[in-house]
Amino acid sequence: MAKVKFQLGLMLGWQDARQAYRRSALGPFWLTIGMAIQIVTMGLVFGLIFKTEIREYLPFLVTSIIFWGLISSTINEGCMTFISSEAMLKQLNLPHSQYVARTVWRNLVTGGHNMVLIPIVLICFWSFPGWSLLALVPSLALLILNLGWVVWLLGIFSARFRDMPPIVASVMTIAFYVTPVMWYPKLIDNNSLAHFLLGLNPLYHWLQTVRLPILGQWPTLENWSLSLLSSGIGWAITLLAYKRYRNMIAYWV
Repeated sequence: MAKVKFQLGLMLGWQDARQAYRRSALGPFWLTIGMAIQIVTMGLVFGLIFKTEIREYLPFLVTSIIFWGLISSTINEGCMTFISSEAMLKQLNLPHSQYVARTVWRNLVTGGHNMVLIPIVLICFWSFPGWSLLALVPSLALLILNLGWVVWLLGIFSARFRDMPPIVASVMTIAFYVTPVMWYPKLIDNNSLAHFLLGLNPLYHWLQTVRLPILGQWPTLENWSLSLLSSGIGWAITLLAYKRYRNMIAYWV
């Protein structure tokens, strides 16, 4: 029965993605086209600013932008996980985990369309990752695990405090600039304080674990350790919060 309910969350997430582009000729690939134009433009501009060859910079940029888009959209939409499902919460006795699965899966489906740009760019520049690509499977699993607790926790507190969604959106905008998405982490290697502060940014480590395998590098022990640590701590806090407030969610929305 639990498996059926979880599959319901995945089905709802799939339907959300399809509904958003109903009667559209290209569907979610409109996002892919827009992102392709954005990446090429940014690659040319910032490649000149950073004085980096486009062959080196564009694969880094396309991987960073696509996975950052997945992370940021999931976190932002996570705030609305329970609020947007108000009718279902009040009428159906379903586990709250299926609403979380719905949000995460919807963003994975949408983000999956954009990921077709990665092999296209790699082939264009004849750049192949090699054996490091094997690390992408556990990296994606770890990323989804981290996004799961973030969506669940933000969904709870956003249902109680309606100021949370705009606050989280503002924080993610700031995080985009302080996280190495458009710029190389190696640019601050000589600044110990900046490197230390960057190391405290969990979004950086989540991004590194999925970005480096595609770029032909293995994630560092620091990336793995801190991603696992954030997952463990995050799920512990989330489950404690859920245990305390689970019966209040339906009333808050």
